[in-house]
Amino acid sequence: MNKSCFGIVLLLSACQSSGTDRLAADWEQERMERIKIDFCRTEDEVKTYICKYIPDVTDEQMRCWEDAKVLEYMILDGEKRYFRNAAPNLFRLDAAAQAVKIAKDGSPLSSSEKVNSKHLPEVIRAVKELKADTVLPVRMRVKYTLTVEANVVPDGEVIRCWLPYPKDKQHRQKDVTLVFAGEPEYVFSPESYRHSTLYMEKKAVKDQPTVFSEAFEYTSYAEWHGLKPEDVLPYDTASYIYKEYTAERETHIRFSPRIKQIAEQLAGDESNPLLKAQRYFRWVNDSFPWASAREYSTIPNIPEYVLDNNHGDCGQVTLLFITLCRCSGIPAHFQSGFMMHPGTWNLHDWAEVYFEGIGWVPVDQSFGIPLYARNPEEEMFFLGGIDAWRMIVNNDYAMPLYPEKKYPRSETVDFQRGEVEWAGGNLYFNQWDYNMEIEYL
Repeated sequence: MNKSCFGIVLLLSACQSSGTDRLAADWEQERMERIKIDFCRTEDEVKTYICKYIPDVTDEQMRCWEDAKVLEYMILDGEKRYFRNAAPNLFRLDAAAQAVKIAKDGSPLSSSEKVNSKHLPEVIRAVKELKADTVLPVRMRVKYTLTVEANVVPDGEVIRCWLPYPKDKQHRQKDVTLVFAGEPEYVFSPESYRHSTLYMEKKAVKDQPTVFSEAFEYTSYAEWHGLKPEDVLPYDTASYIYKEYTAERETHIRFSPRIKQIAEQLAGDESNPLLKAQRYFRWVNDSFPWASAREYSTIPNIPEYVLDNNHGDCGQVTLLFITLCRCSGIPAHFQSGFMMHPGTWNLHDWAEVYFEGIGWVPVDQSFGIPLYARNPEEEMFFLGGIDAWRMIVNNDYAMPLYPEKKYPRSETVDFQRGEVEWAGGNLYFNQWDYNMEIEYL
């Protein structure tokens, strides 16, 4: 290579490096702006909420809660700012505070737990009677709407929108039918894509919100396997499933020294994959209570965040469980969409684990070991079972959208609420809203 060519190569390399550094700097700035949206509460606002239950709360008690990481805050631009749901989370994470709230507000069971306390024994009974692992189908018609605020995008500019859409031909989710799409032209993601979407475009109109909508029907089944250790066979370690789903993944499934140590200590000398998975499931359930979570896109490594902060929401504890399983040679993957329990629908994440000789089975780490469990089968129901009130949208996390998105996603890990962008950039969650209406058929 002559000197001039060598100089061009160095110049190109420097430009590429400069471009990469610029993108990283731009993303870090965007990440910090997202953190500021999440950490928006003042101490007075947080105290006002706490005083509804603990009227005589002191500054000293506030500092103790902060030190115990049950009252989440950050120092941003030199000021203390609390997580937007820091005060409600306090009454989920601190045992004494939780007892005060239950004494005032009543039952610790959520609406979905009340539904499932009746549903789970019905599922177990139906599986045993029918000798099938999917039972009690529920047909649902859903209208989903995403509304971009007026004047967020200039008049006449095209807005690109990806709406969540139920995955078809799943073991426990079938017969997906589009009822209507709000725009005459739309595109479904190919079946091979892990995120299931319905894509549309629409021009913004001055002073008017831009509304994207869809309606669809699908059938969801409850699933339960009644797993037994003796039914689990040794893994075929040369298979695609084993290699693909016991591997590390970028950012959120990393086998750090801490993760390896935890996995080894919990497993001990146990070699049966089901019994190991049960140990991980029970440990995560007992160690990390549910709490409302900051946006995943702002967290560098979600399982490590759970370990550092001693709490996590559904996706966070699911990723910790998956990481422990994969690190221990148990194939596992992320699955998500919505919980569709009557009167209490919400975004939700869970997992699937593969046992040789049985296949893929659902695991809802966040639902965990139910407070209402009346016997060992109900106690471990959500390791190998799941209720019928679900909508599967994703079979993995942080995978490509179709068509390709040009700008960084609002949610870089999950895909549930939708994604929106225009020629000028991504539209973040504070610039649009979403709603779901469910009819149980």
